[in-house]
Amino acid sequence: MKLLVFGHSGQVAQALRARASGNLTIETLPRAQADLTQPGACAALIAQSDADAVINAAAYTAVDQAEHELALAVQINGRAPGEMAETTAQKGIPFLHISSDYVFDGTGHSPWQETAQTGPINAYGRSKLAGEEAVRKAGGQHAILRTSWVFSETGANFVKTMLRLSQTRDALTIVGDQVGGPTAASDIAAALITMATQMCGTPALRGTYHYAGGPSVSWAGFAREIFAKAARPVTVTEIPSTEYPTPAKRPLNSRLDCAKIETDFKITPPDWGAELDRVIPLLLKEMT
Repeated sequence: MKLLVFGHSGQVAQALRARASGNLTIETLPRAQADLTQPGACAALIAQSDADAVINAAAYTAVDQAEHELALAVQINGRAPGEMAETTAQKGIPFLHISSDYVFDGTGHSPWQETAQTGPINAYGRSKLAGEEAVRKAGGQHAILRTSWVFSETGANFVKTMLRLSQTRDALTIVGDQVGGPTAASDIAAALITMATQMCGTPALRGTYHYAGGPSVSWAGFAREIFAKAARPVTVTEIPSTEYPTPAKRPLNSRLDCAKIETDFKITPPDWGAELDRVIPLLLKEMT
């Protein structure tokens, strides 16, 4: 099987590339080759490819900056995925698109199901929702995979930030009222490959799915676990989001119900602690 992946240096794209094998070819497209800001660029690349399925792991992810660059965020996160979906629909091949917990408003305490009412509270979330709507409108075989709090040994992420801060700080103040599921990029990559494989053989498999690590935890709780596993004596003090203002408002409840992906694809939601055990030593080695 051959997969064409938009994205190259991001966490999920790198994790996908690492899973290439003798019977699985994965071609990742860097920004210089696939400029999502240019209309028509995505369609041309897909049209000339012999891939069995296409995955979009590229995105505008600067959540706060998106408040001032909504047009750019919507082009990359909204229009470009729609163009990809239209072209894959024309070719009759599956299209898998990564979305976000930020399409929800974060109210309540229950895990969000795929059918729940969306209501993004920031520009980034609105741009991701625009992408979902464009993918569905294209009408082809697609899977929209909403995930959350991505971490890995590569790229910028919360785990790397906490470990870096622990080198010079023995106490940190971290938001404690935002709750979600940290999800390892390697687990997302594995899920996408499983989904793509099954979708190629079963055209009826399509729709929106949630995939996030468990158990749900607050940012403060996640930080404590990072420091414990890294043997870093850092004291974490929890504060509410109101005491840590950011240009873009964050949803308080980012819990995702992952029952549907387990039913349709037999994919079990991952335990983020297991991947944290693998990632932390790699990051610590990199920092020495």
